[in-house]
Amino acid sequence: MGCEIIKINDTTWRMEDGMVRFFLLVGTERALLIDSGMMTHDAKDIAESLTDLPVSLLNTHADGDHTGSNAQFAKIYMHPLEEPVYRAKGGAGEIVPVREGDVIDLGGRPLRIFDLPGHTPGSIAILDENARVLIGGDTIQDGRIFMFGSHRNMWDYNCSMKRLKEHVGDFDEVWPSHSSIPVKPELIDQLIDGSEAILSGNAPFTEEEMRGNRIRVYNMGYATFLCDPE
Repeated sequence: MGCEIIKINDTTWRMEDGMVRFFLLVGTERALLIDSGMMTHDAKDIAESLTDLPVSLLNTHADGDHTGSNAQFAKIYMHPLEEPVYRAKGGAGEIVPVREGDVIDLGGRPLRIFDLPGHTPGSIAILDENARVLIGGDTIQDGRIFMFGSHRNMWDYNCSMKRLKEHVGDFDEVWPSHSSIPVKPELIDQLIDGSEAILSGNAPFTEEEMRGNRIRVYNMGYATFLCDPE
Protein backbone atom coordinates (compact mmCIF):
# COMPACT_ATOMS: atom_id res chain seq x y z
CA MET A 1 0.00 0.00 0.00
CA GLY A 2 1.42 3.35 -1.05
CA CYS A 3 1.55 6.68 0.68
CA GLU A 4 -1.80 8.50 0.72
CA ILE A 5 -1.52 12.18 -0.26
CA ILE A 6 -4.15 14.43 1.33
CA LYS A 7 -4.45 18.08 0.27
CA ILE A 8 -5.23 20.36 3.22
CA ASN A 9 -5.18 23.59 1.20
CA ASP A 10 -3.34 25.03 -1.80
CA THR A 11 -0.02 25.22 0.08
CA THR A 12 -0.25 22.33 2.56
CA TRP A 13 -0.41 18.55 2.23
CA ARG A 14 -0.21 15.64 4.61
CA MET A 15 0.99 12.19 3.65
CA GLU A 16 -0.36 9.15 5.48
CA ASP A 17 2.29 6.43 5.43
CA GLY A 18 0.81 3.54 7.36
CA MET A 19 1.05 4.32 11.07
CA VAL A 20 2.88 7.64 10.60
CA ARG A 21 2.30 10.85 8.69
CA PHE A 22 4.45 13.64 7.34
CA PHE A 23 3.76 17.04 5.84
CA LEU A 24 4.60 19.35 2.93
CA LEU A 25 4.41 23.09 3.53
CA VAL A 26 4.85 25.55 0.64
CA GLY A 27 5.66 29.25 0.79
CA THR A 28 6.24 31.75 -2.00
CA GLU A 29 9.96 30.93 -2.33
CA ARG A 30 10.47 27.32 -1.28
CA ALA A 31 8.83 24.23 0.20
CA LEU A 32 9.59 22.13 3.25
CA LEU A 33 8.91 18.48 4.00
CA ILE A 34 8.46 17.88 7.71
CA ASP A 35 9.69 14.30 8.12
CA SER A 36 10.04 11.89 5.21
CA GLY A 37 7.98 8.79 5.98
CA MET A 38 8.52 5.24 7.11
CA MET A 39 7.80 2.87 4.22
CA THR A 40 7.97 5.78 1.78
CA HIS A 41 11.39 6.26 0.17
CA ASP A 42 10.46 8.79 -2.51
CA ALA A 43 9.05 11.65 -0.43
CA LYS A 44 11.12 14.21 -2.37
CA ASP A 45 9.62 12.99 -5.64
CA ILE A 46 6.14 13.21 -4.15
CA ALA A 47 6.79 16.76 -2.96
CA GLU A 48 8.20 17.82 -6.33
CA SER A 49 5.06 16.52 -8.01
CA LEU A 50 3.03 18.93 -5.88
CA THR A 51 5.15 22.09 -6.18
CA ASP A 52 7.64 23.64 -8.61
CA LEU A 53 9.55 25.29 -5.77
CA PRO A 54 12.77 23.83 -4.32
CA VAL A 55 12.08 21.30 -1.56
CA SER A 56 14.03 20.99 1.70
CA LEU A 57 13.62 18.52 4.57
CA LEU A 58 13.28 18.99 8.32
CA ASN A 59 13.02 16.07 10.76
CA THR A 60 11.00 16.39 13.97
CA HIS A 61 13.36 13.72 15.34
CA ALA A 62 15.48 10.86 14.04
CA ASP A 63 13.40 7.76 14.78
CA GLY A 64 13.34 5.49 11.75
CA ASP A 65 9.65 5.94 11.00
CA HIS A 66 10.32 9.62 10.27
CA THR A 67 13.42 9.33 8.08
CA GLY A 68 12.42 6.89 5.33
CA SER A 69 13.30 9.24 2.46
CA ASN A 70 16.16 11.16 4.06
CA ALA A 71 18.67 9.63 1.65
CA GLN A 72 17.10 11.72 -1.13
CA PHE A 73 18.40 14.92 0.49
CA ALA A 74 21.97 16.22 0.66
CA LYS A 75 21.11 18.52 3.59
CA ILE A 76 18.60 17.96 6.40
CA TYR A 77 17.35 20.34 9.07
CA MET A 78 17.54 18.52 12.41
CA HIS A 79 18.23 19.28 16.05
CA PRO A 80 21.92 18.45 16.67
CA LEU A 81 21.07 16.17 19.63
CA GLU A 82 19.39 13.81 17.17
CA GLU A 83 22.49 13.33 15.05
CA PRO A 84 24.16 10.55 17.13
CA VAL A 85 21.12 8.27 16.87
CA TYR A 86 20.63 9.23 13.23
CA ARG A 87 24.24 8.37 12.33
CA ALA A 88 24.17 5.16 14.37
CA LYS A 89 21.31 3.99 12.16
CA GLY A 90 23.27 4.82 9.01
CA GLY A 91 21.65 8.19 8.36
CA ALA A 92 23.35 10.15 5.59
CA GLY A 93 23.41 13.79 4.56
CA GLU A 94 24.70 17.03 6.04
CA ILE A 95 22.85 18.08 9.20
CA VAL A 96 21.78 21.73 9.28
CA PRO A 97 21.15 22.36 13.00
CA VAL A 98 17.89 23.89 14.19
CA ARG A 99 17.08 24.84 17.76
CA GLU A 100 14.53 26.60 19.93
CA GLY A 101 13.69 30.04 18.55
CA ASP A 102 14.98 29.46 15.03
CA VAL A 103 12.63 30.55 12.24
CA ILE A 104 12.61 28.93 8.81
CA ASP A 105 10.88 31.29 6.38
CA LEU A 106 9.51 29.63 3.26
CA GLY A 107 8.59 33.03 1.81
CA GLY A 108 5.68 34.65 3.60
CA ARG A 109 5.37 31.53 5.74
CA PRO A 110 7.52 31.65 8.89
CA LEU A 111 7.99 28.39 10.79
CA ARG A 112 9.17 28.71 14.40
CA ILE A 113 11.04 25.90 16.15
CA PHE A 114 10.36 24.69 19.69
CA ASP A 115 12.67 22.28 21.51
CA LEU A 116 10.67 19.41 23.05
CA PRO A 117 13.17 16.91 24.53
CA GLY A 118 11.77 13.83 26.20
CA HIS A 119 10.54 11.41 23.56
CA THR A 120 14.03 11.89 22.11
CA PRO A 121 16.75 14.35 23.20
CA GLY A 122 16.32 16.54 20.12
CA SER A 123 12.61 16.28 19.42
CA ILE A 124 11.16 19.53 18.10
CA ALA A 125 7.80 21.02 17.18
CA ILE A 126 7.20 23.47 14.35
CA LEU A 127 4.79 26.39 14.60
CA ASP A 128 3.26 27.47 11.28
CA GLU A 129 2.76 30.98 12.61
CA ASN A 130 0.31 32.36 10.06
CA ALA A 131 -1.84 29.21 10.02
CA ARG A 132 -1.72 28.98 13.86
CA VAL A 133 -0.93 25.26 13.62
CA LEU A 134 1.70 23.39 15.65
CA ILE A 135 3.24 20.33 14.01
CA GLY A 136 4.15 18.31 17.07
CA GLY A 137 5.95 15.16 15.94
CA ASP A 138 5.46 12.25 18.35
CA THR A 139 5.47 14.39 21.48
CA ILE A 140 1.88 15.68 21.41
CA GLN A 141 -0.66 13.05 20.39
CA ASP A 142 -3.60 11.02 21.67
CA GLY A 143 -2.04 7.69 20.69
CA ARG A 144 0.91 5.73 22.04
CA ILE A 145 3.86 7.83 23.17
CA PHE A 146 7.03 5.75 23.27
CA MET A 147 9.00 6.54 26.42
CA PHE A 148 11.01 3.34 26.89
CA GLY A 149 14.61 2.93 25.87
CA SER A 150 17.93 4.62 26.56
CA HIS A 151 17.24 7.95 24.85
CA ARG A 152 13.79 8.65 26.35
CA ASN A 153 13.35 10.83 29.43
CA MET A 154 10.01 11.40 31.17
CA TRP A 155 11.33 14.24 33.31
CA ASP A 156 12.45 16.13 30.21
CA TYR A 157 9.12 15.34 28.56
CA ASN A 158 7.17 16.86 31.45
CA CYS A 159 9.36 19.98 31.43
CA SER A 160 8.91 20.33 27.67
CA MET A 161 5.13 20.20 27.96
CA LYS A 162 5.17 22.82 30.70
CA ARG A 163 7.31 25.15 28.57
CA LEU A 164 5.11 24.60 25.55
CA LYS A 165 2.01 25.44 27.57
CA GLU A 166 3.32 29.00 27.80
CA HIS A 167 2.81 29.31 24.03
CA VAL A 168 -0.63 27.73 23.58
CA GLY A 169 -2.06 31.13 22.69
CA ASP A 170 -0.03 31.00 19.47
CA PHE A 171 -1.82 28.01 17.90
CA ASP A 172 -5.36 26.72 17.54
CA GLU A 173 -4.63 23.05 16.85
CA VAL A 174 -1.84 20.49 16.82
CA TRP A 175 -0.99 18.10 13.98
CA PRO A 176 0.69 14.98 15.41
CA SER A 177 2.72 12.41 13.49
CA HIS A 178 0.55 9.57 14.78
CA SER A 179 -3.05 8.84 15.76
CA SER A 180 -5.74 11.56 15.53
CA ILE A 181 -5.34 14.77 13.55
CA PRO A 182 -5.89 17.46 14.57
CA VAL A 183 -5.82 17.50 18.36
CA LYS A 184 -6.66 20.48 20.53
CA PRO A 185 -4.04 22.43 22.54
CA GLU A 186 -5.90 21.39 25.71
CA LEU A 187 -4.29 17.96 25.29
CA ILE A 188 -1.03 19.52 26.48
CA ASP A 189 -2.51 20.04 29.96
CA GLN A 190 -3.55 16.40 30.05
CA LEU A 191 -0.09 15.24 28.98
CA ILE A 192 1.43 17.34 31.74
CA ASP A 193 -0.88 15.75 34.30
CA GLY A 194 -0.22 12.26 32.97
CA SER A 195 3.55 12.57 32.93
CA GLU A 196 3.51 14.02 36.46
CA ALA A 197 1.37 11.11 37.70
CA ILE A 198 3.87 8.65 36.22
CA LEU A 199 6.85 10.48 37.70
CA SER A 200 5.21 10.54 41.13
CA GLY A 201 4.32 6.84 40.97
CA ASN A 202 0.59 7.53 41.20
CA ALA A 203 -0.50 6.32 37.75
CA PRO A 204 -1.94 2.81 37.27
CA PHE A 205 -0.26 0.62 34.65
CA THR A 206 -0.16 -2.81 33.11
CA GLU A 207 2.96 -4.68 32.06
CA GLU A 208 3.51 -5.93 28.52
CA GLU A 209 6.33 -7.06 26.27
CA MET A 210 7.20 -4.99 23.21
CA ARG A 211 10.14 -5.38 20.85
CA GLY A 212 11.84 -7.69 23.32
CA ASN A 213 11.41 -5.21 26.17
CA ARG A 214 9.30 -5.49 29.29
CA ILE A 215 7.41 -2.19 29.50
CA ARG A 216 4.82 -0.42 31.59
CA VAL A 217 1.71 0.72 29.73
CA TYR A 218 -0.04 3.74 31.20
CA ASN A 219 -3.39 4.13 29.46
CA MET A 220 -4.61 7.57 30.46
CA GLY A 221 -7.67 7.61 28.24
CA TYR A 222 -6.46 10.65 26.30
CA ALA A 223 -3.08 9.05 25.41
CA THR A 224 -1.00 6.01 26.34
CA PHE A 225 2.56 6.25 27.65
CA LEU A 226 4.84 3.25 27.03
CA CYS A 227 7.59 3.38 29.64
CA ASP A 228 10.50 1.45 31.10
CA PRO A 229 9.84 -0.54 34.28
CA GLU A 230 11.46 0.92 37.36
